[in-house]
Amino acid sequence: MSFSIALAGKGGTGKTTVSGMLIKYLVKKEKSPVLAVDADSNANLNEVLGFAVTDTLGDVREEMKKGNVPRGMTKDIFISMKMEQAVAESDGYDLIVMGRPEGSGCYCAANTLLTGFLEKLTDNYPYIVMDNEAGMEHISRLTTKNVDILLIVSDTSRRSIESGIRINELAKSLNIGIKKSYIIINQTREPLSDIILNRLKETGLELAGSIPEDQMVYEFDLNGQPTVEMPEDSKSIKAAYTIFDKIID
Repeated sequence: MSFSIALAGKGGTGKTTVSGMLIKYLVKKEKSPVLAVDADSNANLNEVLGFAVTDTLGDVREEMKKGNVPRGMTKDIFISMKMEQAVAESDGYDLIVMGRPEGSGCYCAANTLLTGFLEKLTDNYPYIVMDNEAGMEHISRLTTKNVDILLIVSDTSRRSIESGIRINELAKSLNIGIKKSYIIINQTREPLSDIILNRLKETGLELAGSIPEDQMVYEFDLNGQPTVEMPEDSKSIKAAYTIFDKIID
């Protein structure tokens, strides 16, 4: 059975960058192949990983709804073929992009087929990393139903911390079988204040650790370089790896 890690967080906290660091870590630790799932409607995990994405599951779903299935081909065979085309392959990990939210009309049949094929697909990977929006609907609707770790990424602001707490509460209310939740405080400039630590303790949301602000992350992003190519001795990568060592067997 696959070990699944879902990431969520308020916009701008560096969630997708941390997702890329996690994928890099898992490949380094020889826990591959890893399936990376971009379930954010504003998909950009491919940029962190250095992929050009042409096909998404949203595209497959639209074609199914419009009836664009070639004559002589069943819907099952068609969707299986399109799913395979939507998987971008790399060394140690593959990427699949969920795509934008559904438009008007009923997608029930297409969603049912997609869910079945996604479950078959995920069985081929020992680890799954899912980069999500703040809401967890993408996980409950179209991806694996059991989440081993929910990893919430926050910055040091009170609003972001509170958003992370709400995300954790929302995720637990959904029927997705979360086994363990953690929060990572990203882009720190100084030790975490007692206010933050006490607030997390009140809610029972466990702090996995913090990742310091790193100029190299900014420079890679500015220059359009995949952040997974950052050297492992960079301070943000080192801090992230320390966290991952703690929470992943």
